Amino acid sequence: MAGIRILGLDPGLRRTGWGVIAVEGARIGHVAHGVIAPRDSLPFAERLLILFDAIAQVVADHQPAEAAVEETFMNNNAASALKLGHARAMALVAPAKAGLPVAEYAATVVKKAVVGTGGADKDQVAFMIARLLPGARGVSADAADALAVAIAHAHARTARQLAARRVA
Repeated sequence: MAGIRILGLDPGLRRTGWGVIAVEGARIGHVAHGVIAPRDSLPFAERLLILFDAIAQVVADHQPAEAAVEETFMNNNAASALKLGHARAMALVAPAKAGLPVAEYAATVVKKAVVGTGGADKDQVAFMIARLLPGARGVSADAADALAVAIAHAHARTARQLAARRVA
């Protein structure tokens, strides 16, 4: 499938899911997906560097035109929230450094775009990803979430394009 490629990222310090889709008109197709999982035993800075380098490699390998990152929810543990924020920064900066526009979406928006409700759980998201993208059957929860972020972005960019046509 030709068309525009979108990289979706579900950031996490232990597991960052990524997924690339191709969008052509109303059609969405699976290109690739995976999970970046730096070893917990590595120093914090090295884990962040691994995330950055791996995301940069995904961008180089799959040549997306745009990227989308899931926003994180607030955690009661300030230290955990701060570490997750660092991982999220890598997910924002790596595609931006490659010159991609990067959008951000709340988890509820992502779930609603794929499942139809913002309160969906991870199993429901993975089930719908397998239905919407047959090439992604058996995908891990982290990669399914990343593919869902890419799909949410595809829907949002289509809505913006339609609105722009109506105004013009």
